[in-house]
Amino acid sequence: ELLRLEIKSVDDLIGPGAAPGTVPTDLEQSTGLERLEILGKMEGVDIFDMRPLDASRRGTLENPIMVKGAGEEQYAGCTGSPADSHNVIWLTMSRDRPIERCPECGSVYKLEYIGPEDDDHGHHDDHGHHGFEEPKTFADYVKPSYW
Repeated sequence: ELLRLEIKSVDDLIGPGAAPGTVPTDLEQSTGLERLEILGKMEGVDIFDMRPLDASRRGTLENPIMVKGAGEEQYAGCTGSPADSHNVIWLTMSRDRPIERCPECGSVYKLEYIGPEDDDHGHHDDHGHHGFEEPKTFADYVKPSYW
């Protein structure tokens, strides 16, 4: 029998805790994203879509490997094409810089943002977080037509 649970507010992501004198289960003591993940698994839903990325081909600028993400940044590990052609190279994509290229094999990855549309993703008038400016990389010098 499947347990039908609905998450309607943040309050639904706070576990009830354990009864006095007992050891809590993960479901009873979990909160936030961990609780959402456990509730999803109980329903047979992989909340964070942990399936491997497409490694059957090398991503290109015209046809990148798409990486879904609901947050400000998303990390992806590239092992080359075919899979395991090189050691894992971790790449960071963000909403501001959604395209990354693996420095080892050249495969191109692109963030597909699937989060809430009204999220201003940290943009402030000062274009920096308390004076912090992200260091420049080669991506800052790519022709605009590539983006």
